[in-house]
Amino acid sequence: MLTKSHIEDAASFVQRRIPRAPSMGIVLGSGLMRLTRLLSASAAIPYEAIPHFPVSRVPGHQGVLHVGKLANKTVACLAGRVHGYEGHPPDRITFGVRVLAQLGCHTLILTNAAGSVSPEFGPGSLMLIADHLNLTGANPLVGWQARGTEFVNMTNAYDPGMRERALRCAAAIPIDLKEGVYAGLLGPSYETPAEVRMLARLGADAVGMSTVHETIALREWGVRVVGISCITNAGAGIEGSILDHEHVQKVANACRHQLEDLVVKLVEQIPAT
Repeated sequence: MLTKSHIEDAASFVQRRIPRAPSMGIVLGSGLMRLTRLLSASAAIPYEAIPHFPVSRVPGHQGVLHVGKLANKTVACLAGRVHGYEGHPPDRITFGVRVLAQLGCHTLILTNAAGSVSPEFGPGSLMLIADHLNLTGANPLVGWQARGTEFVNMTNAYDPGMRERALRCAAAIPIDLKEGVYAGLLGPSYETPAEVRMLARLGADAVGMSTVHETIALREWGVRVVGISCITNAGAGIEGSILDHEHVQKVANACRHQLEDLVVKLVEQIPAT
């Protein structure tokens, strides 16, 4: 199991290769990697080069840590993540965001590609995550006591102040941004029509295969979390549903401009400390 000392080793390695420690971080999901081009004066470190860092083999995930300037803030950007469906346990799924917390990031923006469960969120739209359902069957705090407790309050998992700030930023751009509940499942198979109906009855608006473990781990570290889903498809059984990873990447890439505008505006508005 990866431990606090492994996180410290990885963070120390990164610190020696960047000019300044980041104050906030961004995690990019499937098809959303091009946001890294907005970083100026950036250092790019492949995950393979960082001690203990897990590497994703999923198409559309670069596997590179970028650290540079965005909206005059020093930002660390994880271009890609690992997933439980690849065989990674929760300690590896959350390793990257824990390293960013160790580097000094006080706020993280987590992005993902997700399928719609609610008719309010059509393909190509963005959803601000208000809360989540962890339906993966695992929790990254099991057996993990680096911060002294595994009993973490998840009432405001997605920071209310940051969500309000994101909604104001979206209105100013303008982007039609609504809040919704994200359901995290293990994958890698897409949901059945019956499962999509179940998720809707449980209160989910979108479903994906990431993010929930990262959020839980970050809340243990006291890091503020903002979650944004790029809705790439309708869930199984919903009219017009297309369940194909290449299609997911294509739609995510098409809506990246809205996401980039929102992230830049949000980073501008978040205090550096």
